Amino acid sequence: MTREISPGSGAPGRTRRRNRVRAAVAVAAGAVTVAAAAFTAIGMGSAGAADRVVTAGQTEHHVQRDVIANLWEWNWVSIAKECTTVLGPKGYGGVQVAPPQDSLSKTDGPVHPWWEVYQPVDYKLTSRMGNEAQFKSMVATCRKAGVKVYVDAVINHMTGQGNISYGGVSYSKYEYQGIYTSANFHHTPADCPTASGNIEDFNNYLQVTKCELVSLSDLRTETPYVRNKLAGYLNKLIGYGVSGFRVDAAKHIPQADMQAIEKLLHRTVDGTRPYIALEVPPGGPGKLSPWAYQRTGDLLGFDFAQQIHDAFKSYTTPPGGNITDLQVFGEQSGLLPSDKSLAFVANHDSERNGSTLSYKDGATYVLATEFMLARGYGTPQVYSSFAFTGNDDSPPADAKGFITNTDCNAGWVCIDRYKGVANLVGWHNYVGDSKVTNWADDGVNLIAFSRGNRGWIALNNADADKTMTFDTGLPRGTYCDIIHGNQSNGQCTGRTFTVDSHGHARVRVPAKDAVAFAANNRLHG
Repeated sequence: MTREISPGSGAPGRTRRRNRVRAAVAVAAGAVTVAAAAFTAIGMGSAGAADRVVTAGQTEHHVQRDVIANLWEWNWVSIAKECTTVLGPKGYGGVQVAPPQDSLSKTDGPVHPWWEVYQPVDYKLTSRMGNEAQFKSMVATCRKAGVKVYVDAVINHMTGQGNISYGGVSYSKYEYQGIYTSANFHHTPADCPTASGNIEDFNNYLQVTKCELVSLSDLRTETPYVRNKLAGYLNKLIGYGVSGFRVDAAKHIPQADMQAIEKLLHRTVDGTRPYIALEVPPGGPGKLSPWAYQRTGDLLGFDFAQQIHDAFKSYTTPPGGNITDLQVFGEQSGLLPSDKSLAFVANHDSERNGSTLSYKDGATYVLATEFMLARGYGTPQVYSSFAFTGNDDSPPADAKGFITNTDCNAGWVCIDRYKGVANLVGWHNYVGDSKVTNWADDGVNLIAFSRGNRGWIALNNADADKTMTFDTGLPRGTYCDIIHGNQSNGQCTGRTFTVDSHGHARVRVPAKDAVAFAANNRLHG
């Protein structure tokens, strides 16, 4: 996200927006392992495709690999390690990384706010997260682990304050050495109709696309020069192996400009067009609606995150809903089309402004993330970042603001590693596009459903354990609960459950917790 600046002052104000990028994820350079002994891999997909497998006693099935981990503001060394040790082995298909370009380095205080990276100064890769060599190495390492890399791209604007970057570049608000001069930016009153030069009416298309977003210098994306500069930066990243982009502040770039920039982009090393996911928050009319951007790219799933928030949390404030409301979901409940949405439970903006759940919601947040992976809507994105007290807090960093290596036991909240979440990525990949069937709920806050005859899950958002008999849709046998245990060599490190010859199982679902297993978790018949 871009840090908000008080209109006309150049000083930091309050935080506004932001989000992420999804991905038409599939296998990158390395081989993808299907974590089930009974599987035989037949083929590997490219972007947006899936691996074909045949499971004993079942017909050929396509195993998707489309879950993205959003490792927000992790440094490049830590992301490379996570790709190798967690994301690749657990079946994640992609990783979204923070803006890698050189950016503002605040010097008026002891703390470097997280939003510095959303104020570009130069397109050299000298960022808080590492240098160019470390970035290239990270991309190559992740691809070797079967994980594609998607970059958070800040191309609507440059900075609104400061005069020195992390790479040591000097600049002013409208002058950037060797890149842009004042003529490359929108100004008031020639372009922007407001006296302040800032967007004052977020429902006014002219202001939204030609005025400054919280005093950030707004690029003339309608000009060939600016388009070529931006495409050159993105093509450099594509050349290093990047597979696509989450476009920051895309709502403030006219659709025609964004489409023109996209046409200048090269094909990726995957042989596909780069994946594009646009940050277009809901609420604007007409051309400012997320629906108006569907031909330009996929959309960040703000609507998804809001519905999840309302179902999992708002029930505590009558007459709010509960998770049984989620039986009607997706386009049927008013969301964007599934194939156009990058679905998330939280991102760095929403966890700070309270519009969605966050890690501070504890078990409820984890449960909601597990629902996202199980339900089969959109391209799921699992968000992992750092703990914070104040909205401007820096990620763990050294005295100069450079982000230190991720330590999931100190300052970082690594949801992507949580056992239930990480194991559900493989579950999600295995069930693929199987339909939601055998829905059951208690009318209060417990739901359960199958994904065809391949997987079953129950989620309990209540404060007490619930025991019910469920129709799992699975063959008779004993199954390993992958929320609480790992399966290996026919053994389960967690609880097991028995499914009878009718597909029924008596299951106790712990409070604020889930139980899940799939056909490939069957220990014996």
